Amino acid sequence: MITLQPFTIHDAPQLISKIKDERMLLQFAGPAYRFPLTEKQLETDLSDEKRTLFKIKDQTGSTIGHAQIFLKEKTFLLGRILIWDENNRGKGYGKKVMQELLKYGFSHFDKETAELNVYDWNTGAIECYRKVGFAFDPDVKNEAMIDKEIWVSLNMKIHRNTFNVQKS
Repeated sequence: MITLQPFTIHDAPQLISKIKDERMLLQFAGPAYRFPLTEKQLETDLSDEKRTLFKIKDQTGSTIGHAQIFLKEKTFLLGRILIWDENNRGKGYGKKVMQELLKYGFSHFDKETAELNVYDWNTGAIECYRKVGFAFDPDVKNEAMIDKEIWVSLNMKIHRNTFNVQKS
């Protein structure tokens, strides 16, 4: 069982300790943060009324990750999602986290669509998002540069009705 609980500045050191390098930070957070991740950067997110930050807890009550919801004009964006122990990947936690984030977003915000961005090479995450019901929006693409590489960010969306059908 996965639960989302409010992330506070007291949770920042644990999250910061999990971000090992610039590439991991870019994968986790997109280009908005600068490496190394700092409490100040997280405080900025915490003080933004359009952002909701969560720590992800497993069935034992241990914190196993982080996630955020960002309110946009027409949608809410799921982002900065990280299950930090690689041993916990591939166990279905990602799908459960996505379902919890969508349940929270659709019940707390008056939006019909949720979206997220994912790098095109992150096939495990893409597969997870597809299983939850997300589909690509071919009109939205971005690029980020790291170590002379270009990472292509793809956008995926899910409508409230699709999510409600998936749930039942």
